[in-house]
Amino acid sequence: MEHVSFQDLGLIDYQKAWDYQTALHQGLVNLKLENRENRKAGGPTSKPLHHLLFCEHPKVYTLGKSGSVDHLLLNEQELEEQGFSFYKINRGGDITYHGPGQLVGYPIFDLEEFFTDIHKYVRTIEQVVMMTMADYGLEGMRIKKHPGVWLEKTADAPHRKICAVGVHLRRWVTMHGFAFNINTHLSDFDHIVPCGIDDKDKGVTSLSRELGRPIAIDEVKEKMKKYFSECFEIEYLN
Repeated sequence: MEHVSFQDLGLIDYQKAWDYQTALHQGLVNLKLENRENRKAGGPTSKPLHHLLFCEHPKVYTLGKSGSVDHLLLNEQELEEQGFSFYKINRGGDITYHGPGQLVGYPIFDLEEFFTDIHKYVRTIEQVVMMTMADYGLEGMRIKKHPGVWLEKTADAPHRKICAVGVHLRRWVTMHGFAFNINTHLSDFDHIVPCGIDDKDKGVTSLSRELGRPIAIDEVKEKMKKYFSECFEIEYLN
């Protein structure tokens, strides 16, 4: 069983959180390289300590390395006037939104200690989200070619994305992660083409919208922390 340091960073500026997870990510990469050299020399190696960060961000749009800036529908002045930040980042995927009421998670795992399968990694994160949703009586689903967690189309609503997933790996060490809409202001998605999906049959939603009431985000955090432990077979050191 792998050991993980868990931290709830609360509401934190996107750049500050990005810098922090980048430093933790580099630390795991450095340890891996040191262990490799030590093995060659017949010396001792150190067990990695993985990290799981939970947080919320002030209003921000982030564009993945495979995304199109055309999917941001505001210009620089409009972004500033409406209080949004904007970052081009190194995760996969297109454009998405982060803001208060959304649970953002950053697993920083050395997958060589778990499994070297990026698709399985993304599916496992999705499974954590779906197990959490099930506790609230909602059935999550996957849509081929569109990573993340969705709700099934109904007579009154299209397929709705409730959680985006976008990750980056270097030497099998992960960063970035998921954005789970809990009490998110969904109108903030109106200024982008979410995840680059321009399809009237697909929209976005939140846990509170689906349930018709506000949800205690701390309660969701505890459930997700538990299901991360179960699905990834990890043990928290704090």
